[in-house]
Amino acid sequence: MRLLFAACLMGSLLMPVLAADSPNPKQAFLDAESAGPDFAIQGEYEGVIGRKTRVGAQVIARGNGQFEAVLLAKGLPGGGWDLRSRVELTGESKDGVVEMKGTNFRGEIRDGVLSGKAEADVDFRLTKVFRTSSTLGAAPPEGAIVLFDGKNTDAWTGAKLEDGDLLGVGGRTKQSFRDFHLHLEFRSPFQPFARGQARGNSGMYLLNQYEVQILDSFGLTGLDNECGGIYKASAPRVNMCLPPLSWQTYDVDFTAARFDDAGKKTADAVVTVRHNGVVIHDKLALKTSTPGGGQSDEKPGPLFLQNHGDAVRFRNIWLVEKP
Repeated sequence: MRLLFAACLMGSLLMPVLAADSPNPKQAFLDAESAGPDFAIQGEYEGVIGRKTRVGAQVIARGNGQFEAVLLAKGLPGGGWDLRSRVELTGESKDGVVEMKGTNFRGEIRDGVLSGKAEADVDFRLTKVFRTSSTLGAAPPEGAIVLFDGKNTDAWTGAKLEDGDLLGVGGRTKQSFRDFHLHLEFRSPFQPFARGQARGNSGMYLLNQYEVQILDSFGLTGLDNECGGIYKASAPRVNMCLPPLSWQTYDVDFTAARFDDAGKKTADAVVTVRHNGVVIHDKLALKTSTPGGGQSDEKPGPLFLQNHGDAVRFRNIWLVEKP
């Protein structure tokens, strides 16, 4: 049984299939109550295939009752997935039940359960789960610089409060930084008809010039231009993106590039990034700045939250400078 499943998954490294174009690609929902029935179906599922082989699934809403899903051997990203094996399913909602099918798999999503049959008539059954980051809500330690706590935007230029106590996109901190530990929480909108870079796009620019992507990349393979990627520099080790409207975390350890008295660079900037508590870049050397920021000199600079016109929101942002 395990060999059958593993062979099927390992032979199916598939890219997501896009649904037909929608006339409302910019339609965005900021809360679950208004997001509609497709939002309630999308998300993460865990369970077993056969008697005890673990499997995870990520179900992605594509609008108008259309869905895609990826089955992941041994569990969800950051929760056991082997980082290789992916089987893609497609589905359509009919009378509240989503019928799913893919290579050697057929099933349905009903009442929070994804179940069906695999090759050789083997049963699989997965139940919807709701994961949160292990660092969500982390309080600023003593000595931290609180950049945003929901009360005001005094630490920023070009920023404004949204939805009462959240921070919108497009702001830069008034203060510049060099070496630091950073905690930031963000939420992508639910845009079921949008695709690729149009789906909840923003960016967290360290020193105003090194971009860690923010995007609704839930269920995708994890590229350098998707959530957690350092644009044009490095894809994340694993795509830890949670479903849209989930609060997610970035925890960053950053050391800036070093220069001698003549201005010659003597050491690259180095960054470690944890996305939802999981290391996705570990002591990565940044050879140069990335496109789209406000500067490119690799010198100290502010934190910049890019505006791509999407309703990405932020909260609980704080930073501890390193000596």
